[in-house]
Amino acid sequence: MARGTTARARDRFDDVPEDLARVGAHRAPSRRRGVTIFAWAALATGVLVGAGVLGLSAIERGAIGTVGTSTGTSSSAAAARPAATVDPAATVVILNATTTSGLAKNAATTAEAADWKVASTANADTTDVKLSTVYYSAASQLGAALGLAKSLEIGRTPVQTKRFDVQGESRLTVVLGADYTPSS
Repeated sequence: MARGTTARARDRFDDVPEDLARVGAHRAPSRRRGVTIFAWAALATGVLVGAGVLGLSAIERGAIGTVGTSTGTSSSAAAARPAATVDPAATVVILNATTTSGLAKNAATTAEAADWKVASTANADTTDVKLSTVYYSAASQLGAALGLAKSLEIGRTPVQTKRFDVQGESRLTVVLGADYTPSS
């Protein structure tokens, strides 16, 4: 024995089988679990982000319809749709959701020429809307919403939503998108 060392008794850790692939009797080789976990997390994040982008683009394009189920065919749904009417009593708000200056004012002039009462025009809080849309809140406003869309030459079907509701007011809201071309 070397000088300064003490003799110790052999114990079970001193007898390690030769075929055991360990570095010492009490340590197992390190595993690379962190890399595997990170790879799975990155894959899951990519899938979720991709699904979100596809879903939002489908909503923006109008590919996803309004909530609810249809019990009839498309021809019977079209037959049940009210006629497009001009409702001079309806309050109309027109929002410009593009970078084109004066677009809402131009649309207001067109609407007023068709006997619509335009209460206000303004810029929307975003400027990247692609499709112009007429929004209404009550089912009884569908005919007027269709009429307003026709007056402004907006081809997209009006959408029923509570998003633009103001307590005590019944109004139609037009959001002008990049597809809107003012009438001459």
